[in-house]
Amino acid sequence: MQASVQSSPTSMIKSSLIEPDGGVLVDLSVPESEREAKTVEAESLPKPKGGSFVNMSLPIVLAIDDETKERVGSSSDVGLVRPDGDLIAILRSIQIYKHNKEERIARTWGTTAPGLPYVEEVITPAGNRLIGGDLEVLKPIKYNDGLDHYRLSPKQLRQEFDRRKADAVFAFQLRNPVHNGHALLMNDTRRRLLEMGFKNPILLLHPLGGFTKADEVPLDVRMEQHSKARINAGANFYIVGRDPAGMGHPTEKRDLYDPDHGKKVLSMAPGLEKLNILPFMVAAYDTVAKKMSFFDPSRAKEFLFISGTKMRTYARTGENTPEGFMCPGGWEVLVKYYESLQPAAVSS
Repeated sequence: MQASVQSSPTSMIKSSLIEPDGGVLVDLSVPESEREAKTVEAESLPKPKGGSFVNMSLPIVLAIDDETKERVGSSSDVGLVRPDGDLIAILRSIQIYKHNKEERIARTWGTTAPGLPYVEEVITPAGNRLIGGDLEVLKPIKYNDGLDHYRLSPKQLRQEFDRRKADAVFAFQLRNPVHNGHALLMNDTRRRLLEMGFKNPILLLHPLGGFTKADEVPLDVRMEQHSKARINAGANFYIVGRDPAGMGHPTEKRDLYDPDHGKKVLSMAPGLEKLNILPFMVAAYDTVAKKMSFFDPSRAKEFLFISGTKMRTYARTGENTPEGFMCPGGWEVLVKYYESLQPAAVSS
């Protein structure tokens, strides 16, 4: 079960591109002219503790413990605060219900096996109740990490697409730093859309934040070099890879998901009928052409598959990747990041 998070009456944003999920795009932010009064109101409301920023698409919930539930009491509205106590939102007409952790884990990962990432750190120790309601955001959320100017709202993205006169938007989501294989796929998708008759297809590139593997490259380094959110942002084409994060099973020596699991999930997901799923061909390093190319089974021995794990190993050990795998400037960023970890590792 998910928290019931709905908007109060506010502006409805339209775009000339694909319609948002549900037909209209709802802006949950309080208009600037009302922020001062709403903030004063929020100061007087009960404030559940324990909130934190979690980079997770599904489900979006706020867990509370029994003590917090008692403190909320019969209040129908609560103020939401950051861990530092800064007020950021009002949750109105609240509902509090049981936090079924086992169901949440099973529906999110497809298994309840021990050792899943994020589970033991966040879900298991969380409160036994969830709180939801109608959300009013008092001010834009800022992480103050130097990257806030990259974080555009769906409304801002749609305005930018309109400014650029885009007649199609294709979204590409990735976790690892961009390399030439990704560039090949993005350029090929644009070519395919032009062949379909579109005049100005625009790329929406979404690097994922947070750590999904122990040696992962952090978001700020990736920036230097899930799909309803893309619909709301105006994307009507979505490039789906063959491997959703290459996630290993926590207790068995096998991958947790099938190679084409992501494509299958999106093709069956309700509410995504208007989104055109674009499965792409497998890209690998062509040792003859010395560049990233689409894999040719007839020349299988001439191709080298460089996984994200192998790429990070290269960077961590200072070993160069094959010529043409990544632009030199981008590779230098990764190598410098791992070099920066060495003093800390030695001192520890």
